[in-house]
Amino acid sequence: MIYLITGGERSGKSSYAQNLALQLSEAPLYVATARKWDSDFQNRIDRHQQERDERWTNIEKEKYVSEIDFTGKVALIDCVTLWLTNFFVDTKNDVSLSLEEAKAEFEKIAKQPHTALIIVTNEIGMGVHAETHIGRKFTELQGWMNQFLAAKADEVVLMVSGIPVTIKGKNSKT
Repeated sequence: MIYLITGGERSGKSSYAQNLALQLSEAPLYVATARKWDSDFQNRIDRHQQERDERWTNIEKEKYVSEIDFTGKVALIDCVTLWLTNFFVDTKNDVSLSLEEAKAEFEKIAKQPHTALIIVTNEIGMGVHAETHIGRKFTELQGWMNQFLAAKADEVVLMVSGIPVTIKGKNSKT
């Protein structure tokens, strides 16, 4: 089962995803994809870690998430935007190559048996138009990856101001 949780920044995505993971498992995995870019980002990571208790197994994996054995587990991957940033930076902002590598990595994850994946992503294209060329390229990458993930997902939830709106799967009209 694949759940995709999407929405804008501070829309409640991570909280919703964590609650869902705990409904599905007493001992879920939390996969953090962030690179520690600076002290502000480290503070954000610390805050997120404090939100999770001893029930969670925390794993930090910047890119090659498929190296983790998810078989028979519930795993929360947070988040696609930071994960894609790692591909984007490492390919020197090559959108096509980043998308190809991220899709291939996700396909390996999705093939693991008896796994429930909860994936958090951002809808950055719904915000202000990116000011820079690189920002616009990344917005395209994020949008294409979100479409790919949504097509693969069994359930897609859009978070709006802390309210979950199911747009695919259970209780949706799609």
